[in-house]
Amino acid sequence: MYVSISEAAEYLEISEREVRQLIFQGKIRAVHDGDNYLVNTAQFDSHLKEMEKVRALMQEYLSEPIPESFYVKDED
Repeated sequence: MYVSISEAAEYLEISEREVRQLIFQGKIRAVHDGDNYLVNTAQFDSHLKEMEKVRALMQEYLSEPIPESFYVKDED
């Protein structure tokens, strides 16, 4: 779905100025219709899905117990 810059800023929870900068830097794809830039929100959905996968992998990694060191000896 195509939305305006202000709606995209609201969707991404950033300022309109930042959205414009990202468009001009080529980090966000947008279509210029003569007066306004229109941004397709589907490009953000795939990014958000990938970020959820990364968060799940990081959570799994961080929840693993730390293995005991081979060099530590218990002298009790």
